[in-house]
Amino acid sequence: MRRTPSRRLFAATLLVASVLAPVTATPAAAVHAVTTAAVGTHGEDDCPPGGFGPELTSRLDKAVEDVRRQAGIPGVAVGLWMPGRGSYVHATGVANKATGEPMSTDGFIRIGSETKTFTVTALLKLVDDHRIRLDDPIARYVHGVPNGHRITLRHLAEMRSGLFPYTSDPGFIHDLLSDPQRYFTPEEALAYGFKHKNTFEPGAKFEYSNSNLVLLGLVVEKVTGQPLQEFLRNRVLRPAHLRHTLLPTGPEFPEPHPRGYTNQTLSGTVVDSTDWNPSWAWAAGAMISDQRDLRRWAKVLATGELLSPETQAQRLKTLPTGFPGLSYGLGIFDANGWIGHNGSIPGYETVTVYLPERDATLVVMLNTDITSGGQEPSTLVARAVTAIVTPDHVYAGGIQPR
Repeated sequence: MRRTPSRRLFAATLLVASVLAPVTATPAAAVHAVTTAAVGTHGEDDCPPGGFGPELTSRLDKAVEDVRRQAGIPGVAVGLWMPGRGSYVHATGVANKATGEPMSTDGFIRIGSETKTFTVTALLKLVDDHRIRLDDPIARYVHGVPNGHRITLRHLAEMRSGLFPYTSDPGFIHDLLSDPQRYFTPEEALAYGFKHKNTFEPGAKFEYSNSNLVLLGLVVEKVTGQPLQEFLRNRVLRPAHLRHTLLPTGPEFPEPHPRGYTNQTLSGTVVDSTDWNPSWAWAAGAMISDQRDLRRWAKVLATGELLSPETQAQRLKTLPTGFPGLSYGLGIFDANGWIGHNGSIPGYETVTVYLPERDATLVVMLNTDITSGGQEPSTLVARAVTAIVTPDHVYAGGIQPR
């Protein structure tokens, strides 16, 4: 059955359904089953290679490949690091369906909603600088927001504003899919959502909305007088020592990178979306990174390395979402103990999470966002891996934003 774009389009998505939901097989695309990147590759000194042993490594190989084939994922790259136990760095499938180029653990990837973790970190840096307060109304910084005098920055960061998600507006979906190379300003994107009534009173419940994060990006620019990408580079990326992470201003995509494949099209056909312009997602989902940087970011984010302890405590104060196994804080989630975020944008999906109890980091990168059995393919991979290595903390599964 063809997926209707308006049900999911460009959610730059979230996450989580029942950890008990089965992996549902779909007809696999015609992709080559090429395995690259040695398992147990040495990552950093705290994760010696081969620590998992051949039996566990073999189980992980099989689990990842089974999900890839069943879900029809062209290429998958997985990195798992558990200090004192070992590391698992593995890629399977293809980066390019036309040429058969094998998927690699090296190279850049579009990270979708993981962008939210960077935008909210930028916002919280301004909290630590005493330049803003989380309980300031958004109307103080951005004019024209429906009910903006009652919606706070905290409501926006924790997805409890009640603002209609602009990515759910049929006009936005049509306009973007009619011209995927179109450049959207933040104000143009927000206008699609502002045409609709708010869906609930501020703070009443959780609803995932990219409108929230685009507004927070505008707050950062308003307060600092700098473009968001510049503030992120100077105050977040450089202090975190992330050298291969960026917020693009258009469709630019550093090499090397896998080709991305999506069926979020007007016809429902699968297309190559590698060079689509992600400007519509901006502060909510346009960033690019690589496995090495995401590995580092997972722990920096979860432990609050860039923030004061007080501000990090505010960030990690998660609330129920209505999805099993998932609670959400300020631009961050707790998925059955794994702290971080996932991302989805046409053609790509990622998961970057950290498990404090085990000092473990998991990074998953895919070159498709096509769902399988109604679930995010990145969730299926992350669930399969964690079911083996941390069975008491199985990553909660993917469900579409409501």
